Amino acid sequence: MAIRISLDRLLLQRGMTLTDLAERVGITLANLSVLKTNKARAIRFSTLDALCRELDCQPGDLLEWVPSACEDPDTAELEELLS
Repeated sequence: MAIRISLDRLLLQRGMTLTDLAERVGITLANLSVLKTNKARAIRFSTLDALCRELDCQPGDLLEWVPSACEDPDTAELEELLS
């Protein structure tokens, strides 16, 4: 998937743990972990709203589009060698 979630960066900037955020947002730690590790296939707007509220950020601070080639480290490495 070409959408990355920068949850770990925002947590670090806010000095907050994943457990703290899970309690504040009312989402299980397991589900937040799926988001943090970029294994989520979808996110509800209500979840995105709660995350933005608790992290005091905009959706664009959490979500980032990256070209598909950058997802596969082998492909990215190959492209770097070719350029």
